[in-house]
Amino acid sequence: MSLNMKGIKEKSLIIVKPDGIQRGLIGEVIGRFENKGLKIVGLKMMSLDEVVLREHYAHHVDKPFFKSLANFMQSSPVIVLCVEGLNVVDAVRLVCGVTKAYAADPGSIRGDLAMSTACNVVHASDSVENAEKEVKRFFKEDELFDYDKAEYMHVYAEDER
Repeated sequence: MSLNMKGIKEKSLIIVKPDGIQRGLIGEVIGRFENKGLKIVGLKMMSLDEVVLREHYAHHVDKPFFKSLANFMQSSPVIVLCVEGLNVVDAVRLVCGVTKAYAADPGSIRGDLAMSTACNVVHASDSVENAEKEVKRFFKEDELFDYDKAEYMHVYAEDER
């Protein structure tokens, strides 16, 4: 039996935001997802330009805070990750905690490491549909990897693999 979960194609995008980069939290953030048992299938550092930000935050472009948000997201490179797993979008959202970091549960990334709504260390896809769009926005097909992850036999039950 293959342990690479070929039947499970749900992916999610995570962005380690400029505050996470500047505060030296890259390893901490990535470790949270690895400890959860999620499979990292894409990872890179990049700078975000105005075009990508306008597309990614299209629902905020006309709001008064968009300029400030764009300035913040361009203030430093970011790390983008694509993770894969069973119900991964929901799992990632739980690991991240709620957007308003001051209200996030202890144990979550935002609950442990942030206090702000904008400077909340990470972005995470909020639905399977948005995850599909976001992954395509930030990763080319050849930047995503399909590989066996041997630990899946200890992360997922046999009928979930």
